[in-house]
Amino acid sequence: MESVKAVVFACGTEEYAVPVEQAISIEKLEHVTPIPHLPNYLLGFTRIRGELVPVLDFERILYNRSSNTATARIIVMNTDVVNYGLLVTEAREILDFDDSILQQLGLVNYSKTRYFTAVANLENRMITYVDPKILVNSLEGIREIIDYLHKMLENEKENVEA
Repeated sequence: MESVKAVVFACGTEEYAVPVEQAISIEKLEHVTPIPHLPNYLLGFTRIRGELVPVLDFERILYNRSSNTATARIIVMNTDVVNYGLLVTEAREILDFDDSILQQLGLVNYSKTRYFTAVANLENRMITYVDPKILVNSLEGIREIIDYLHKMLENEKENVEA
């Protein structure tokens, strides 16, 4: 039987999971530089291990309220589109899900929640599985932000080489 290893986290009162192979690290919420006129789900940019990373507030994406609390953590996600930080209420644990527990969700057909790809229906908890790449690609305005980030990184690289 196949199993899927995932990082489980809280957002609001619900639990979610992302694939552990796409989670680079889990960091404390420290200095985030806000940029004016960006979508409200984007807190701004932060440096994590020298890399400039956009920070997305998952609770803002889901419920339109901020998860900026003392227990908040940034899960740094690696996708082929962009590395980004996902701000969550609390990082909880790493779990192995048997494929038999992960049930495909009908909500993937709903355009606003395509990033919910499955649900782990455990005895006393339900954990919604999130695809980090689909999530980042589903956000309005993210393409322009990623292009801006790439230009900033190119300029930074040119300044270092000069």
